[in-house]
Amino acid sequence: MPRTAALIYGVVAYLFFLVTFCYAIGFVENMVVPKGIDDGAVVSAQRAILVNVVLLGLFGIQHSVMARPQFKEWWCRFVPRPIERSTFVLFATAILALLMWQWRPMPTIVWEVQTPALRGVLYGMSFGGWILVLYATFVIDHFDLFGLRQVWFYYRWIEYRPPPFMERSVYRVVRHPLMVGFIVAFWSAPTMTQGHLLFAIVTTAYILVAIQIEERDLVALLGEAYRDYRRRTPMLIPIGRARRASSAAK
Repeated sequence: MPRTAALIYGVVAYLFFLVTFCYAIGFVENMVVPKGIDDGAVVSAQRAILVNVVLLGLFGIQHSVMARPQFKEWWCRFVPRPIERSTFVLFATAILALLMWQWRPMPTIVWEVQTPALRGVLYGMSFGGWILVLYATFVIDHFDLFGLRQVWFYYRWIEYRPPPFMERSVYRVVRHPLMVGFIVAFWSAPTMTQGHLLFAIVTTAYILVAIQIEERDLVALLGEAYRDYRRRTPMLIPIGRARRASSAAK
């Protein structure tokens, strides 16, 4: 593939992701953007649940399948390896955009916090979750995660090597801080509607399943280094870390 074309492709895919991700924050928070999670034409509860679960399932299947090493090896027979990650990002972003576009609102309120101070705390926690998501991507190499590093190296005739496994910053506290950020952002809602609750439940369930699959791949790739990291560091909730560390020291 022409190197300039690969670079342009990677940059366009990244910009598409960036715009869609920013929109997704407004979508989940139900503010600023034209269509939030509780906006749109209301249909029957059964139809809304069916459509929304299918959309979330489509997003989850794409992520789980295209992220697997076996699929990547097969996929690279058709897609040049330097743009493989950018193509993954492009597909994932397109499905996320489809999800937000076709999402069926379920505006019935399940719970609502009325106290202004508590609402402010919950909004702060939710936006803090989004900040944690972004920060965690930069700790592990944001530009590699979203395909820019690969196409840049290809453009500069530099041999690509994936970033080494490193245990630092928030990854010393939990193994999946990025997922912690998503969970906090989704659940810290001052006004929780049925649609938002469905979104939070299904995405959290997917995260818990996806982590098991991802860690299986990481063990296969990194071996004992990741097994040791998994023994010492909690998965999502930073509980028991000190006890594990002290036990290891003995």
